[in-house]
Amino acid sequence: MRASRGTAESRSGTEVAVAVQGSCESRFAQVGEEFERNFAERGEVGGSLCVTVDGEVVVDLWGGTADVATGRPWDADTVSVVWSCTKGATSLCAHLLADRGELDLEAPVARYWPEFAKNGKADVPVRMLLNHQVGLPAVREFLPNGAFADWDLMVETLAAEEPFWEPGTRHGYHALTFGWLVGEVVRRVSGQSLGQFFAEHVARPLGLDFWIGLPEAHEPRVASAIAAIPAADQPLPPFFEAALLAPQSVPGLVLLNNGGLMADPNSRAVRAAELGAAGGVTNARGLAGMYRPLANGGAPLVRPETIARMAAVSSAGVDAVMLAPSRFTLGFFKTVGELGPNGVCTLGEEAFGHPGMGGSIGFADPACRLSFGYAMNKHGLGTLLNDRGQPIVDATYRALGYRTSEPGAWIR
Repeated sequence: MRASRGTAESRSGTEVAVAVQGSCESRFAQVGEEFERNFAERGEVGGSLCVTVDGEVVVDLWGGTADVATGRPWDADTVSVVWSCTKGATSLCAHLLADRGELDLEAPVARYWPEFAKNGKADVPVRMLLNHQVGLPAVREFLPNGAFADWDLMVETLAAEEPFWEPGTRHGYHALTFGWLVGEVVRRVSGQSLGQFFAEHVARPLGLDFWIGLPEAHEPRVASAIAAIPAADQPLPPFFEAALLAPQSVPGLVLLNNGGLMADPNSRAVRAAELGAAGGVTNARGLAGMYRPLANGGAPLVRPETIARMAAVSSAGVDAVMLAPSRFTLGFFKTVGELGPNGVCTLGEEAFGHPGMGGSIGFADPACRLSFGYAMNKHGLGTLLNDRGQPIVDATYRALGYRTSEPGAWIR
């Protein structure tokens, strides 16, 4: 058992002790030390970290403050909104249906969702929803406040929307629409809402404290998100800069036309909504637990050949929305190396998973049978990892005997 103390700066500017609790095997001592350094040197407020290797938990740590306003500590069962890490959960639901033969990823979306055929989308295959090539990263029609929580409104709006580019000709991150697009296919095929399907077929069988649509009874355990505030001389990531300079651009519509989703990320409405792109509520243990089967052959969720499909790059290049290089499999993020203002996400080349806005991440690396989860409440400015998450990932790979390579991946 590990129980240690780091330091962090309080609102008054004085240093306060931060307890880091949990367990860490000796082989991964440097991983635990990097987590502690986050509090002592990198401004971490509250967070959790979980690592499994060969299906066994080797690191399970948490610490800091879950709610700065009240001083509530981050406990073993504290959870938080993990933003785009949720895309990994939503993608897994689609792959489960494909693995069972109920969903053909090469079939037109309209086979399962006939209304989607409008405005030239009749032949768009399901896989283009997963690899961000469909061209629906935003909607042009103004979305009223609270629209993000109205599932029928959002899927009807997206079904009627004309793509911003010809599907398949480029890719661009579907930061929020991904959840309704892929989630509606899951709903049409399974007959269950996305949150219900995930709970029944993933979270409960694996014993995960992971929710897409948080029941109100769990609200007292949720850590409050702390927004990123850039320093005066700190450049904005290209996506945010483009959105603010041109509100009617695709980045602008993504950021500003989302029905008020980003206005109050700590609201009950956000946590209760089944937001398959960005609303999942869990902790590091939930993220690592979800990816644990995927790092170890797939059972009991999917077959090994499905793992190979999950890990294979399906779209890559300069992202039409994020305005920087990105690589995606069918629903999952791949290592891309250094991205400057956008952050960094350096993983093993066979790894797949998803980071979340502000710096959280969950992923599997079948090459070393590793699953990893990191969740925190203080956001970094970038859209990927930052100087809190990446050092922990790096220490984990070093403990497994890996070294870095160009252009930004960990290899043995």
